Amino acid sequence: MKRKLIACLMILVITASVLAGCAALPESEGAQAPAPASDFTGKDPQLEKHMKISAIWAKDNGNGALINRICRDYQEKVNPNFTWEYEYIPSEDLITRIRTLADSNDLPDIFAYESGKPIAELIKGDKIVDIGAELARTGSTDFVTPAATSLLETLSDTDTIYDLPLGLNVEGFWYNKALFEQAGVEVPATMDEFEAVLKTLYDAGIQPLAAAGASGETWEATRIVNAITVRTVGNDAMKKAADGEARYTDPGYAAAAQKVADWAAAGYFGEDVNTVTTNAAGHMLMNGQAAIFYNGSWFAGSLNSEDNKAGKDGIGFFNIPVADPSISDIDSYSMNCGTVLCFDKAGYDDGAAWFMKYFVEHIGDAAMETEGTVKGYTYSAQADNMSGYTKLVLDEIGKAQSAFTWYEAMMDTEVSKTALENVQLLLTGGMTGEEYMTSIQKADDAD
Repeated sequence: MKRKLIACLMILVITASVLAGCAALPESEGAQAPAPASDFTGKDPQLEKHMKISAIWAKDNGNGALINRICRDYQEKVNPNFTWEYEYIPSEDLITRIRTLADSNDLPDIFAYESGKPIAELIKGDKIVDIGAELARTGSTDFVTPAATSLLETLSDTDTIYDLPLGLNVEGFWYNKALFEQAGVEVPATMDEFEAVLKTLYDAGIQPLAAAGASGETWEATRIVNAITVRTVGNDAMKKAADGEARYTDPGYAAAAQKVADWAAAGYFGEDVNTVTTNAAGHMLMNGQAAIFYNGSWFAGSLNSEDNKAGKDGIGFFNIPVADPSISDIDSYSMNCGTVLCFDKAGYDDGAAWFMKYFVEHIGDAAMETEGTVKGYTYSAQADNMSGYTKLVLDEIGKAQSAFTWYEAMMDTEVSKTALENVQLLLTGGMTGEEYMTSIQKADDAD
């Protein structure tokens, strides 16, 4: 699997750097005669179809706005007989809600979900559509990038994909250039340098780190624990723990968690970190209230917006600093395909297939036009027409030679829930690093 993921990244490097090679989108309208519903080579037959969509984004923000735009465009430009309803589910309720609906055979037609362990349960229960097979049937395979496909296959441990990506992302630290200049610090290359930068920023009266610690949004905090764990234990640290080859309570894992606890105790995350949302943390970076913000390349969407008070070049990016190159080197990145989209197998028909075909063939350009972000699909935009932040993201993706997953990717549901909930105690001094990792190990032992 490790070789497979590395191969995925090598493909990614090629596809990200050769923009001119991206596939052009076929026209939805044309002089083609209507084709039978089962023949996807002709014009859309405009089948009557109503789809219920459940997702974790507000319908007018981020991926929620993007999904609704695709639905609206499909209805207005292609199929007037298509209708949809969009339901918001809080992210902290997503897995429980979907599992309950799956058990009662009442899944939405399309729904957001988590890749890795959670989606494996739905695949095993034969609840969701084999997306890979459907892309082949509709002639749309080439519109999902090989890198995204390989990463999704790796996460679900399958030889096909059962989900559609909503991002092809690298993760790391975004930083406010003006605050770095004010404190007289430079981008750190090593973990020791990173800690020195945090202290210098703090001593200069600048909050070093912005992170979301609010209930339901604590993934940012666990990502930082993961960053330290990987750089000090190895790229496969979390997989080894999930597979039982290591224990979450092993010294390296506990030390990484304790490092985050120490930073919180030193004041590096500011006051009341457990009330900070992801959106607020991002604005703290852009508004100059904090110097460093851990997030993914999808954050370019926010940086490209008018909300970014730092301007078109005021925010930079650096990969997780290295502790020991022989353990995890600088060209290794945390990567993900975002929260994914699945299709309910029970309600899937040719009407849904025609919509999926339109979705995958148009979302790449729609995301680039509205957000300047890469979603794991081909797009026709050229580098000259991209913002500086979008180019920066593509450059970082192009540097990746190997990858590791986020903290909870390989965890079972209850283990993941424990990690996400208890990290709040780690940030407030309610748990030591060892106690935090012990709680995760207990959840894993009981699962």
